[in-house]
Amino acid sequence: MIQQRGRLLRWIAVFKLIKAAILIAVAIGAFNLIGADVEAEIRRWSHALHLHGRYVDEAIARLGGLDAHDLARLGVGTLVYAGVFIAEGVGLWLRQLWAEYVTVIVSTSFIPFEIYETIMRLTATRVAMIALNVAVVAYLILRLRKDRHWPFRSRTPARP
Repeated sequence: MIQQRGRLLRWIAVFKLIKAAILIAVAIGAFNLIGADVEAEIRRWSHALHLHGRYVDEAIARLGGLDAHDLARLGVGTLVYAGVFIAEGVGLWLRQLWAEYVTVIVSTSFIPFEIYETIMRLTATRVAMIALNVAVVAYLILRLRKDRHWPFRSRTPARP
């Protein structure tokens, strides 16, 4: 049982590290677009990756209007967020108690925004991501409570 619980923690760590890698790629892309024709570059990338469709066109339209200052803010913001994911992922991989708390706090804090975004633009991917994040938070809270590390648990001793 302990080994399985450790495995679940490692899967959550990998999930966090994958999200960090994606955000780092976004940041690098944003920094590379500074000083370039943003819309033309994104169109070139989308054709090279064979990405087509309404969502790609919407992304190109949104990102095409960003100036160098906006791109720099996007790059820095995504790097900061990636740093949080890296700290969570590495901490969870090493089974650090602080990482479980940080993951609960950070993941819980973003759920309302994810719900809002999903309501505004409902997609199966958004619903799946919310469900996965809620499952991660629920698992970690249950894990912390079971191991008696949850601060909101009553202090009365268990009956024999």
